[in-house]
Amino acid sequence: MRRIRFVDISIFVLKYIFNWRFWIAEITKKSKTYRKIIDKMLFEDDEIVVIPNTINVNKKIESEGSEFLPTDIIKEVISRCDDIVIMNSCLCRSSNNCKDYPQDIGCIFLGPTSKKIPSHIGKKATVEEALAHVDKADAAGLSHIIGRNKIDTVWMNVKPGEGLLTICHCCPCCCLWKVYPNLDESISDKLEILDGVEVKLHEDNCKKCKKCLDDVCMFKAIDMEDGKITIDTDICKGCGLCANTCKFDAITVEYNDATIDNVVNRIDNLFEKEL
Repeated sequence: MRRIRFVDISIFVLKYIFNWRFWIAEITKKSKTYRKIIDKMLFEDDEIVVIPNTINVNKKIESEGSEFLPTDIIKEVISRCDDIVIMNSCLCRSSNNCKDYPQDIGCIFLGPTSKKIPSHIGKKATVEEALAHVDKADAAGLSHIIGRNKIDTVWMNVKPGEGLLTICHCCPCCCLWKVYPNLDESISDKLEILDGVEVKLHEDNCKKCKKCLDDVCMFKAIDMEDGKITIDTDICKGCGLCANTCKFDAITVEYNDATIDNVVNRIDNLFEKEL
């Protein structure tokens, strides 16, 4: 019989309190002391970037003569890494017993600290396997979040955090970052839209079907005012889930000439390759 490890207890606790996450996040707005504790414990030094799902993207990012899809940024970072672990399942979707998106598409962990992840919750993977995993997540309609996320080092009990980079594949119903609107800004501001990404609303194409309002936006950036759909660009993180939901091209994900190499290098530099 396999002995119970810290990570097993963490998974049990996280699954038990998962549906309390909005209430737990909301308190960060009400108590300065509580906010500091939560930030220190779970979000300290976090830097996280949202990468849109690319299945329905019809325009590539153009930069310095090259063309990229948003997930090419993730793939470029993966291709530079020797230490890769793919989690057996998504903790968020399994905790929420998700019926709409695959529970078996788990996070990808990069960096030397990933070697300390217990083998019964994730398997070591090759670059090719990780790239195929990203494509699988894309095909399932998931968006992606990449960055340093301290909460992963806490629940898996692995250190140092500087040696771990997380790639999450997020659905609109279960993602942990759905708590974004409930968090104090000092914490939520650590989650950023990808440079050069903009979600645009085309009112002439909108049929007011309201499907984009059906709990699709993880960040609650979409609303209806005076009979018209609106997108709050100050809140929107460009995940692209709303664009995937809209069947009338009323919402599109568009890009400017952001310098992709700078974005890749910024993400790549978030973790130490040799510790």
